[in-house]
Amino acid sequence: MTVLDASAVLAFLKEEPGREVVEEALGGDTHISAVNWSETAQKVSAAGGDWAMARAVLKSFGLYIESVTEADAERAAELWEPGGGLSLADRLCLAVGERLDATILTADRAWGSSGNVRQIR
Repeated sequence: MTVLDASAVLAFLKEEPGREVVEEALGGDTHISAVNWSETAQKVSAAGGDWAMARAVLKSFGLYIESVTEADAERAAELWEPGGGLSLADRLCLAVGERLDATILTADRAWGSSGNVRQIR
């Protein structure tokens, strides 16, 4: 099972380095938190992209939009560190990935690559 961060999805959609790692993951049991889904939609739209088309492409792979639970929200709060550099969306992605015991794909270097986090580039 894989959970995608918005940065990984955006790398795939923009055909950036690491996209092949994301594309491979999309062929399996792949999830994205509703928060990261929203972040992806906002960034695609803000860049002048066609969100309807991007959404259709992503959904064609069977990408599952994972709800964020109360426990996820509390775990994201626990992951906060002063000056840590992880946004709320980042921490919620990590929390959902932990809950699902999944590999988490990201292009965000601030996350490192420990535990179940895997950098796509």
